[in-house]
Amino acid sequence: MSALLDLIPSLLGGLWVTVQLTLGGALLACILAWLGGLGKRSGFWPVRWVAIAYIEVFRGTSALVQLFWFFYGLPLFGIHLAPMWAGILVLGLNIGAYGAEIVRGGIQSIDKGQSEACTALNLTPFQQFRFVLLPQALVRILPPAGNLLIELLKTTALVSLITLSDLTFKGMILRAETLRTAEIFALLLLIYFGLAQLLAFLVRRIELRLKRGWHMEGTS
Repeated sequence: MSALLDLIPSLLGGLWVTVQLTLGGALLACILAWLGGLGKRSGFWPVRWVAIAYIEVFRGTSALVQLFWFFYGLPLFGIHLAPMWAGILVLGLNIGAYGAEIVRGGIQSIDKGQSEACTALNLTPFQQFRFVLLPQALVRILPPAGNLLIELLKTTALVSLITLSDLTFKGMILRAETLRTAEIFALLLLIYFGLAQLLAFLVRRIELRLKRGWHMEGTS
């Protein structure tokens, strides 16, 4: 154990980069997931087709190819992105496309009687969405969204291929310097596992709070 602890200081810089990528990518993915999911259900066909095109393109192509395209391909058109921004953008776009289907499915799974009851109560579309559909949809969306968040964390390892010194990149450099392959990869596994468990715990806490709040509103 002491041998593993000795290696941690050398990995802290990469760990911070991984955390930034995860948080930035998650924020962008959340925004795009809602835009894509709601857009795909839109009755306005241009919005619907833009949402469908975004979802299908980024779900149907490799995240690694997307990363190379944004970092190495866009400069051919005069667009240069810093490695961090390229990583966050690709992670957000890729995971957001999967999240859009989760959002769409979560909203679509709510019984149509809910909308009919809202209409009978003369609620506006915004009021229906904000006070009736959204709270129920969030409870259903959070568990699969938590899985996607963990997937995003693991996908951050790809950014080492565009010169970004994330946790995996630091581990590879440290392995080349020390030749302590088994200890370094064991430590990387433990760190990624710990981060994934932390994310899963936070998602479960939010889910429990939403369920408790929805139950209290439903019984009031």
